[in-house]
Amino acid sequence: MQADVVVVGGGGAGLAAAIGARQAGADVVLLEKNPILGGTTARSVGSISATGTAHQRRHGIADTPEEHYRDMPLFADGKHPDNDELRRVLTDNVPETFRWLGAAGVEFFGPSEEPPHTKPRMHNVLPNSRAYIFHLENTARRLGVRILTQARARRLVTSGGRVSGVELDRGAAAGAVVEAGRGVILAAGDYAANVEMKRALIGEAVAITEPTNPTSTGDGIRMGLELGGSIINGERYSGGIRFVAPTKPSWLTGLPPSRWLMRPAGLALRRAPSALVRKFLMGFLTTVLVPSARLFSDGAILVNANGERFAEERQKMVAELAYQPSGVAYIVFDGALGERFMRWPNFISTAPGIAYAYLDDYERNRPDLFHRARSVEALARDLGMDPSHLSATLSAYNETAGTLAGASPRGDRPALAAPPYYALGPVKNFINFTDGGLAVNTRLQVLDQAGAPIAGLYAAGSNGQGGLLLDGHGHHLGWAFTSGRLAGAYAAANGA
Repeated sequence: MQADVVVVGGGGAGLAAAIGARQAGADVVLLEKNPILGGTTARSVGSISATGTAHQRRHGIADTPEEHYRDMPLFADGKHPDNDELRRVLTDNVPETFRWLGAAGVEFFGPSEEPPHTKPRMHNVLPNSRAYIFHLENTARRLGVRILTQARARRLVTSGGRVSGVELDRGAAAGAVVEAGRGVILAAGDYAANVEMKRALIGEAVAITEPTNPTSTGDGIRMGLELGGSIINGERYSGGIRFVAPTKPSWLTGLPPSRWLMRPAGLALRRAPSALVRKFLMGFLTTVLVPSARLFSDGAILVNANGERFAEERQKMVAELAYQPSGVAYIVFDGALGERFMRWPNFISTAPGIAYAYLDDYERNRPDLFHRARSVEALARDLGMDPSHLSATLSAYNETAGTLAGASPRGDRPALAAPPYYALGPVKNFINFTDGGLAVNTRLQVLDQAGAPIAGLYAAGSNGQGGLLLDGHGHHLGWAFTSGRLAGAYAAANGA
């Protein structure tokens, strides 16, 4: 099989790259190892941050790419250098990406505030992140992109000093090659599900922690490294405690993302009373988001399935959770803390700028996670624990200097001694994504160890992150679509 451009990966970045290359006049083949398209994009919260949008203008918000460029470093942890050139590529081009997505049929709600952004620029997709894949796949097929699913890229093929194709496995066609006359674009996602890569680049606890996307095996990055590329910020990742998914998906996931339904839905949300909007979003908030760090700083503790406290809960990620029985824990607190977390500003989980979920929201929307009892012993029985273990845990915690199983002392946090007693969970550690990406230049060409472009090889999304820091909501998706769209155009122009 032959094509001008071959794209590896069928998530947001890969579909954007395929469409970008096709719109630039190239014949395109897209390879996706899974039975359906989607990647990590389809599992994301779904927000994208952009400036100068019609949504901003509707609210009288004057905003520019330059302001966005200046705001992005405010999210950074200060521990890693940023790629200022790629940050400029993102902020200058994401406004057009936002319009491009809208032209494909994607509808948005917003913009929403997210400090330290100095202006509201976070836009949220309707009804959920699958809408991106729905509309971009339709666009790609309509334009004539040849999409091969269950086609796993094995290695890059070179000829005449350039990347000339991809060797793949697809059913009985093991080792087949798709030739690429102009270039190959790696857009195959991160390595959150690759145990060995995580162990080598990050550490053991992260290596054995479950990813939100179990197919993020780092194939694109591996193939780039095999040709002499280098990885930047390989140790960075996003992860932490998250509620387990409900056995029955939220009704929001079943809404069709067609424009004829989502456009009036967006209009209704803009005009509806805030209480109605909140009700619409609450099932989502109690399904996919993480517990607030304030819950732990104010006194809630984590206990494992045996009722034992095992770590300092106020860490960014409680790495010790990976080694607990079944890798699960429960958030335990008393009635005094529970009363506080039923109203602003004390929320259990949030989608910034949209809505907040409080304790009673979990009782109504996630009864599978909500546990309440008049005594510690009754709570333990409800959770299937030995009552004596949980009682001993709370007794030790309530002592000012008390500690148990190596966990840190309570310090100045309040004792947990006022019935009723609550537990939320189970919770698990999840790795949302890894932030290491291949070194690329501003034309998204993959660079070798000497900093020279590897001829015919491009990367987008996580594969082409190139040291760009994407902290804050809406930047990873913004980069996925923007880098994909641009990489497709650059690859199509290569040798045309």
